[in-house]
Amino acid sequence: MNKYISTGLTLLVLVISINAQGFKVKAKGSQTFNFEDKGGRNQISFYSKTPLEDITGTVNAISGWATFDVTDFVKTLKGKIIVKVASMNTGIELRNNHMKSVNWLDEKKFPEISYEFNSAESVKQIADNKLSFKVRGKFTLHGVSKDVEADGEATYLDENEQTQKRAPGDLLGIRSNFKIKLSDFDIDNSIIGSKVSEVIEVSVNIVGSNK
Repeated sequence: MNKYISTGLTLLVLVISINAQGFKVKAKGSQTFNFEDKGGRNQISFYSKTPLEDITGTVNAISGWATFDVTDFVKTLKGKIIVKVASMNTGIELRNNHMKSVNWLDEKKFPEISYEFNSAESVKQIADNKLSFKVRGKFTLHGVSKDVEADGEATYLDENEQTQKRAPGDLLGIRSNFKIKLSDFDIDNSIIGSKVSEVIEVSVNIVGSNK
């Protein structure tokens, strides 16, 4: 009987280990990270490629949060990233004004863009403190919300002398890439014509602290 019980417990532990994927770090339990960075070092970039002109822009007014259990990232991940349309910059002031105008992003009516997520899948352990994954969530732009899938990579850094130069507490670095179609968000691409692609590539590079 004891042999069967021991075998059953071993199988149970194996099943839990397979299903629960997370970080192997000092921290335990649920952790919440805040991505607001008053120093402006967090950045999201967007890229439009067309036959006539390639446009690269950045956003640095970023806020939001992510929470998860350290040992079970897959099932417990949830959070939200928010950016201010006013902080979007393409390097040309006239183009910025056009992009934020009522005829396009309409900053006055829709001042924020957000991405809210509540799970991760296809998680792979790159290192004890690093995971790659896919995440699906609600991307809201121009007052329209759509499901968007993104590729992501998360790095967990235990607090040390080096991390304290950036911020107190443990740090979480997030890198992510995804694409959106302007027409999905009721943005009339014909207003600007071929100067802006229908498909916009988005890259995320942000760091949050749990203190």
